Amino acid sequence: MKKTSGKAYYMISVVAQKYSIHPQTLRLYEREGLLKPSRTEGNTRLYSEEDLEQLETILALTRDLGVNLAGVEIILNMRRKIERMQTEVNEFMEYVKRELARGIDREWEQRLSTALVKSAPTDLVRMTPRSSDASDTPPPPAKATPAKASH
Repeated sequence: MKKTSGKAYYMISVVAQKYSIHPQTLRLYEREGLLKPSRTEGNTRLYSEEDLEQLETILALTRDLGVNLAGVEIILNMRRKIERMQTEVNEFMEYVKRELARGIDREWEQRLSTALVKSAPTDLVRMTPRSSDASDTPPPPAKATPAKASH
């Protein structure tokens, strides 16, 4: 194990022993693009904690679920895309929260005055009358009677 800038890095032999896999398997995962360990100046592979987490995911998929390496690649790519999309959604939600807070605080009256529908939001909500409000309920529309045809 080697420490650089506060992070722990592990050599291939240590990782292989820790996870009971052959070093060639780790090299294969790197060739397939599933792992990307950093390298020393002497070209020795160094695995970070993030690399080990990725390896644990790969091993869980292959050992426990029987997924082949092509499937592992697809799953890992999908996970990265989902994480990116989740970050974008979170950023959008923060933007919406900021805009709503800003609009309510300063611009609400101005926005209402320039709205296409000049109505307070509460006027747009229709509530069903309660039984105690029956006197406020308008009478039902009169039934239409069929027109008599003249011959």
